[in-house]
Amino acid sequence: MAVYTTEITSAEILSDNPIHQRLLKPYIVAKDYVKGNMLELGCGEGRGVKELMPLVEKYTALDKIGEIVEKLQKENPKGDFRQAVFPPFSGLEDNAFDSIVTFQVIEHITDDELFLKEMARVLKPGGVALLTTPNIKLTLTRNPWHIREYTAQELTDLAKKYFPNVEMKGIAGSEKVMDYHDKNRASVKRITRFDVLNLQYRLPAWMLRIPYDLLNRLNRNNLQKASDSLVSSISHDDYLVSDNADTSLDLFLILRK
Repeated sequence: MAVYTTEITSAEILSDNPIHQRLLKPYIVAKDYVKGNMLELGCGEGRGVKELMPLVEKYTALDKIGEIVEKLQKENPKGDFRQAVFPPFSGLEDNAFDSIVTFQVIEHITDDELFLKEMARVLKPGGVALLTTPNIKLTLTRNPWHIREYTAQELTDLAKKYFPNVEMKGIAGSEKVMDYHDKNRASVKRITRFDVLNLQYRLPAWMLRIPYDLLNRLNRNNLQKASDSLVSSISHDDYLVSDNADTSLDLFLILRK
């Protein structure tokens, strides 16, 4: 039986559905952008493989978890799945890819500047790279699995160091999604009110990961029990590409070389 931390959101766990659909949305949007030789950085459980692989000539994916890479390779023999800890992107040539996608990854990368520099290196001239990451302005609490989170302006400024064309958008939520988000916010506040010493921001990340996962899983389960019809009814159509990144749940960055 698979064991998921709340950083590995599962399509198979009902209480994860709103987050799963949120993570799926960028892959749906990416269908209008990807082509040719495509690279995915941080493919995870392979949420987007079936969405994007049929649309490109070659699909290459990197992820740090070897077991997942092996499983995806067996399930998708036409793809090229590689276990890798990055950056740098060892073994990938300059100007090799027409399209790059990397969703909810950069917040986990220690050297985010090298990550973007390497993306620019392996992207072909005229190619497009798509990137999502949480919008820190709408984050409910500290996530100890994240090295950092960004405002739209911070990430735009960082990306402009390496890409000549940077377009910042967002992934926003419908009224239904924001109803769930508000219920989640209220629930998180009920939990964090006991943190009178503000330890979530003072303790090192490694000390917070187990309690964060336990409380986050409990919170998602409680939200599902209290609002089952809401949780189960949310689909990727309830997430929308927005021109206002500052008020969106996630930042959606379009990079061209």
